[in-house]
Amino acid sequence: MDFTHFNESGRAKMVDVGGKNDTERVAVATGIINMKKETVDRIKDGLIKKGDVLSVAQIGGIMGAKKTSDLIPMCHNIFLTGANIEFKVLHESIEIQATVKTYGKTGVEMEALTAVSMTALTIYDMCKAIDKDMVIGDIKLIKKTGGKSDYNRE
Repeated sequence: MDFTHFNESGRAKMVDVGGKNDTERVAVATGIINMKKETVDRIKDGLIKKGDVLSVAQIGGIMGAKKTSDLIPMCHNIFLTGANIEFKVLHESIEIQATVKTYGKTGVEMEALTAVSMTALTIYDMCKAIDKDMVIGDIKLIKKTGGKSDYNRE
């Protein structure tokens, strides 16, 4: 498999997607932030001083998806047609799932992964005063559709 982000001189380039067909493209990514049970309980009970953690984190994740091309050097600036963040609050962790959509020439995998990352970082930022042992991890692409090939880890 050839790497597409290098020019003839071996230097980085942004891939030209101009010749690709526009298709509906969807990517789903997940991740988790582990924390103390007491921290999860305070989030559920609305007792974090900085505010409603999951609402703010959801907005942070969507903003991250929208700003991906500003953060990842070779990502295209993509018009997103949708972005959603969902949570599963567990005993000592919060699972995060981001679904990002577009209709265009390139996929939204990086946008979904960035959305999960920014969501987890927002949770971390809002709770770090009471729980310094939080761990963010297991961020991964679950599935993508559209373009030449689909992918499904599920």
